[in-house]
Amino acid sequence: MNTLLKRTLLFFGTIFVVSCTAQQEKPAESVLFDVPVPEMGNPIITDKFTADPAALVYKDTVYLYAGHDEAPPNSFYDLNEWLVYSSTDMVNWTEHPVPLRATDFEWAVDDAWAAQVIERDGKFYWYVTVEHDKTHPGKAIGVAVSDSPTGPFVDARGSALITNDMTKDVDITWDDIDPTVWIEENGQAYLYWGNTQLYWVKLKDNMIEMDGEIQRVDLPHFTEAPYIHKKGDYYYLSYAYKFPEKTAYAMADNIEGPWYFKGILNEVAGHTNTNHQSIIEYKGKDYFIYHTGNIGDSYRRSVSIDYLYYNPDGTLKRVVMTTEGVDKAE
Repeated sequence: MNTLLKRTLLFFGTIFVVSCTAQQEKPAESVLFDVPVPEMGNPIITDKFTADPAALVYKDTVYLYAGHDEAPPNSFYDLNEWLVYSSTDMVNWTEHPVPLRATDFEWAVDDAWAAQVIERDGKFYWYVTVEHDKTHPGKAIGVAVSDSPTGPFVDARGSALITNDMTKDVDITWDDIDPTVWIEENGQAYLYWGNTQLYWVKLKDNMIEMDGEIQRVDLPHFTEAPYIHKKGDYYYLSYAYKFPEKTAYAMADNIEGPWYFKGILNEVAGHTNTNHQSIIEYKGKDYFIYHTGNIGDSYRRSVSIDYLYYNPDGTLKRVVMTTEGVDKAE
């Protein structure tokens, strides 16, 4: 063996020995120790079954509106009233008296389905899905109003805002469901809704009348549950996708579109065929509010909350559904 090769081996051998010695002098920290058992944060309400959540941030408080699932096990949808809860930390929720029932609309006969509340000029407008009586058979959208986010609410019109005979794109009686409402900075309000076909229309300043013709949006595999929110320069339209339902979303730079499909946001949400979401920002964090059937079934659902995250380009990261839920918002 030549002298140069001997010196090279000796050099590397010395380094190896020194490296091993250094590692032995500072052993790696062990991972074999107990950690606190995380508390179960989801679902956030366990004494009642709650579905189709919609949240409103108003004066540092989050108000959560949900349908009340009252169906027997493995039966079919049975919702007669809506519930409202409030929180200032996203973890502890206070239930308020029932603010609205389907029968509070004299022209409605049944079904307190998905709904959303929005505030304008100190009044709170609640857009709801109900079953209309035989004068306009099928699902319809009504509007209730209150001076308080916790109600009580009363019928703001005395008649439905949207009835099944206004929309004939699909031959079903339940395409007029799941309203979501948005108010632009210039005061113009918009209502989106639909099942199988997505519709939208402008609202007048009084929030209880349409302002123009009903428009249509075509999105891949749109099922139901549209929800509008905005972050920065972009509008986001999330919705239930296929069946059983995942949640997908589209983006736009204008509330009237065009909408660009971006992909799946949430997977099938655990022991339920439906997926219904609400998205808010509160105390500097973004939240994805949804329901699952994890402690009930597809007709006895429960509201859960997890974090929502954005990519640097404004697109959304997929939601990670957890049993731990979220931390207290400070």
